[in-house]
Amino acid sequence: MFERPRSGERAVLVRLGVGAPVDPEDLQEFTQLALSAGAQPVATVTGRRDRPDPRYFLGSGKAEELQKVAAGCDADVILIDHALSPSQERNLEKLTGKRVLDRNGLILDIFAQRARSHEGKLEVELAQLRHIASRLVRGWTHLERQKGGIGLRGPGETQLETDRRIIGQRVRVLGKRLAKLQQQRETGRQMRAEIPVPSLALVGYTNAGKSTLFRALTGADAYVADQLFATLDPTVRRIRLPGGTAVVVADTVGFIRELPHELVAAFQSTLTEAREATLLLHVVDASNPRRSEQLAQVDAVLEEIGARDIPQLIVYNKIDRLSSAPRLDRDAAGRASGVWISAEKRSGLELLAQAVAERLARFARRALLRVPASAGALRSRLYSAQAVRAEASAADGSIELAVELPELELLELARTAGVQILEVQGADTACAPGSAYLQSLGTASASKLR
Repeated sequence: MFERPRSGERAVLVRLGVGAPVDPEDLQEFTQLALSAGAQPVATVTGRRDRPDPRYFLGSGKAEELQKVAAGCDADVILIDHALSPSQERNLEKLTGKRVLDRNGLILDIFAQRARSHEGKLEVELAQLRHIASRLVRGWTHLERQKGGIGLRGPGETQLETDRRIIGQRVRVLGKRLAKLQQQRETGRQMRAEIPVPSLALVGYTNAGKSTLFRALTGADAYVADQLFATLDPTVRRIRLPGGTAVVVADTVGFIRELPHELVAAFQSTLTEAREATLLLHVVDASNPRRSEQLAQVDAVLEEIGARDIPQLIVYNKIDRLSSAPRLDRDAAGRASGVWISAEKRSGLELLAQAVAERLARFARRALLRVPASAGALRSRLYSAQAVRAEASAADGSIELAVELPELELLELARTAGVQILEVQGADTACAPGSAYLQSLGTASASKLR
């Protein structure tokens, strides 16, 4: 029903320069898309027009050339690197006698192959149904209204109308299921929000190395491949930064130029991982000469999903291809703004961890702790985490430590036997007097908190 290309199909690729010559980089990216879908490119047709032709998009002369090329190469499918209208798609199919798939349909097909989770499959199916709803007519042009005659009279509904009605019903069912899943996801997110753990979301252009970086940071067995949209379903892991801060890292789907709007609309729940993140790690292929354009493309999609205002840290990946050394860039205010690394070679990861810790420093609280003299292991751990700012001995032999730690760490310390939190600076409701975890201490010193 979705006319998904089968693996190994012979494909003719078409790229038209509208108002400008064809960019070789765009053509190369489209070739990678075709390969990712399992197609076997056998020929390429390019051209230039001032504006798309309303009938074929390519123009009649170029369309006839495409017909001859497709017939000569015995192609199974024609892939167009543009968004076609349903009528343009049908006209090209009628002229060439081959199946025609535009850019949106090709990306949808790749997503259909990559989806693994139940939610991902539902989102892809919903996007596919919305895409093909206006294209059903090509499959039923031979059918007319039911003919009259004895035994042949009926309600008069065409097969096309029947299929549109069925698709409409399926879209409504999928919408309800996804709404329920989104509600469940939001409930889980609210529960996680009760524990103040900063979250990082890896975003970026497809094939920039997000999954490789995710694996390097978390040790998770994430799928890594040199192909577009290797990762579709988000993966979430918890890690601990060198300074002791616990964070949640999410690997998300890659973006691409001219990402179909139906995909963005369907994947709202999945993209929430990026929209609700504390900090976005914007991964960029530093070796790509068009990295500035790819940065802009990703920012455009982030704006579309409502994540444009979330703080970003630019991660320039694949510096091994540039024979460049890792480095940390800072803006005019001295804040970490960019990190140059190689996730595959695991080079520069310590600089990335340092930059992330700096950007998340606003989640840290200054506190005054009292620990028993016998708590040498705890004291050593706090020093190793570079969290101790001052130390003094109390009259009873205990040790008072001035520390700077994330709220989550303070919550854990408050539950540790023998540890007293004497003072917290800048505490919000999670660390305010009378909060549940402080009441569990059962000490009079809790009243000193401010």
